[in-house]
Amino acid sequence: MAKQSLIEAFEVKPKKLEIKDVKDYDIFPNKELLDNLRSKIIQDLIDNNIPENSSLEQYINDEIDACLVGYDLSYMERNHVFNLIQNEVSGYGPITELLEDDSITEIMVNGPNDVYVEIDGKLIKEESVSFINDTHIIRTIQRIVQPLGRTIDAASPMVDARLRDGSRLNAIIPPLSLTGPVLTIRKFSKNLESVDDLLLKGTLTNDMALFLEACVKSKLNILISGGTGTGKTTLLNILSGFIDDDERIITIEDAAELRLHQKHVISLETRVVNYEGEGEVTIRDLVRNSLRMRPDRIIVGEVRGKEAFDMMQAMNTGHEGSITTLHANNPVDALNRLETMIMMNEMEIPVSAVRGYIANAIDIIVQIDRLSDGRRKLVNISEVSLLDDKNNIHLKEIFSYVQGGIEEDGSVFGEFKKVDKYPGVYNKIKRKGNKLIDNMFKE
Repeated sequence: MAKQSLIEAFEVKPKKLEIKDVKDYDIFPNKELLDNLRSKIIQDLIDNNIPENSSLEQYINDEIDACLVGYDLSYMERNHVFNLIQNEVSGYGPITELLEDDSITEIMVNGPNDVYVEIDGKLIKEESVSFINDTHIIRTIQRIVQPLGRTIDAASPMVDARLRDGSRLNAIIPPLSLTGPVLTIRKFSKNLESVDDLLLKGTLTNDMALFLEACVKSKLNILISGGTGTGKTTLLNILSGFIDDDERIITIEDAAELRLHQKHVISLETRVVNYEGEGEVTIRDLVRNSLRMRPDRIIVGEVRGKEAFDMMQAMNTGHEGSITTLHANNPVDALNRLETMIMMNEMEIPVSAVRGYIANAIDIIVQIDRLSDGRRKLVNISEVSLLDDKNNIHLKEIFSYVQGGIEEDGSVFGEFKKVDKYPGVYNKIKRKGNKLIDNMFKE
């Protein structure tokens, strides 16, 4: 079937186009024309309706030429139109500019006209970005993940992937998603935050920063706990900066996000199953292998399953200074989740032994949270005590953030508190010769 000319389809009338800022889509004087052109080209791509003897680039140029006959465009103006269409074909489609915007930390596509972004911890609906239909979303996802060796279709309707810049992508489509294709991208921050940045944002106090620095330098085992999007990986990156430069560090992650600047860093990443259902390498496999690599420190991006047992074993067998993260809403919940994950190994280990493993392995639990106003806070730093006579693990709070209320503008107010007396872990810190917190507490 012969393709209908875009001129015939949209009845274009000659008109002078003036684009003052070629990067600004919204000031394009005939936005409807541009949307129609975009829709026509994308639909042709979806329907495979491209001449066999025409390259993709030539096809785009021909369609733009046909659509803009009679328009007096400068080179820059025409190039702007071409780039917008090119983003659809070889870029990341409608979300290309969102991925290039450093102020955006997360992109969520819930439907063709339902796109949200996260900026400064707050979700904002992006009204200027849309897809043509569900098929357009799926095609965009496929184009993103295909070069990464991943696929998504009705047979494999879910995919996790790491983009080349380190951003994490998750997509799920029907039949698993009843609302249509859903795409979520957590962007990889190009600007590494430091502990000074956290101090400026009020995420923690100077005493808390010094205490955590002392814990890392004294090789205490640290568990960072928090919900989704609270900044656990960012905090892990910052704490890892306190590790001495001469230590051999092994990092283990599902999707490599950690960026350590020490000289002796070995980065390991898991691998998913291939098309034949083989070749999977899990966090647990990598933790076990890392023990044979003579590590000074083992840093696991996140524990979420059976690897928790191997991690606790490593911490209990001389691998001090290990750091990891875990999804939990509070320190008590973190301990319960650890216990559950260890019990998943289907080994006949008494609960008292599991709790003993945890109590001997973990020194400090750091809880990070995102408040209702979008700001992140270290709401709790606790030390893990040994078992009592009833085989219960006790937590002793060292620092906490107590929320006072919410202002009229929605901002949260509160205050940080710390205990008066030195915590039990101070003895471990002191034995390492660290004097950072010598005057922080009362004797």
